[in-house]
Amino acid sequence: MVFPSPIPNTPITVATAGEALMDMIQEADGRLRPCDGGAVYNLTRALGLQGVGTLYLNPLSQDRFGRGLAHAIAQARVTLANPEPAHEPTSLAVVSLDEAGKASYSFYREGVADRRVDAATMNAQCAAHATLKMVVTGCLALVADDSHKYLPWLQAQRAAGKLVVVDANLRPAIVPDMAAYQASVMAALGEADIVKVSDDDLTILGFTHADPLVAARELLAQTPARWLALTLGAKGAVFLARDGAAWTAAESQPVIVADTVGAGDCFLAGMLAALLERPAMRAARTAAELRLDAVDAEALLANAIASASLCVQQTGCQPPSREQVLQRLLNGRPRFQALS
Repeated sequence: MVFPSPIPNTPITVATAGEALMDMIQEADGRLRPCDGGAVYNLTRALGLQGVGTLYLNPLSQDRFGRGLAHAIAQARVTLANPEPAHEPTSLAVVSLDEAGKASYSFYREGVADRRVDAATMNAQCAAHATLKMVVTGCLALVADDSHKYLPWLQAQRAAGKLVVVDANLRPAIVPDMAAYQASVMAALGEADIVKVSDDDLTILGFTHADPLVAARELLAQTPARWLALTLGAKGAVFLARDGAAWTAAESQPVIVADTVGAGDCFLAGMLAALLERPAMRAARTAAELRLDAVDAEALLANAIASASLCVQQTGCQPPSREQVLQRLLNGRPRFQALS
């Protein structure tokens, strides 16, 4: 048995690695409603829906949930590096929403399909695609127990000149040892060219300055990353450069929030989709050659914020298509400004 083969977006320019699971979203009456989820899976699907040629490196289960995940990712025209289903079950996350729609998570991930990966296999799968420019991971792939799988892969891809993107997207509820978790996350961020964090992530990592922008600069200084994207919820986002330049953008259109599940994943997908379209990215043969300016930052933030805004208006993570994002931007672009 193999999963259905989509007509993929081509060429393959991005490889993603990390969790694919079912979000069991708790309804008001206590019932659990299953939705496709997992931060990296959401990101992967969102990239595909925005037309990015994307390779997903983690296996999916042969169980009913896994077949559903495979179907949805095929509809997004994402290529599976592992088209044969795994015998292990699908990971589960129980999602609780507060009155503002903000999500909290409990995870069930022992002996599951998406954790059946190793660095050597992922490196070989990446090497098979000569057009690959970027690798992305984050969230549950950054737990200390899986560092031996993902960290050598990141190191190899960075050495090969690929642009490395790491989304901290922390889930402290899953770890018994916070110090080990923080160290594992920081090790992964230490291989990144681009870091994405939320204001909550900064606090969990120990960057607790009252001004999230200051905290983000402190984090950037402790990594070799050249850029950092900081999300601030309804307040928008900031794009920081290592040389001290910074730009901020916030939504200019009304947003009625259903919930925030997958908002950060869709933000990152929108940002990376826009990055891949920038002339600077197309011209760069390696990550080291890439240069970004204020015009690039505005394009990245606009696409990212529009993608996130469309996501939060839906229940669960339902990433928008490229056409939907472009239409939202035609209706009104986010407010953008340079920070001193």
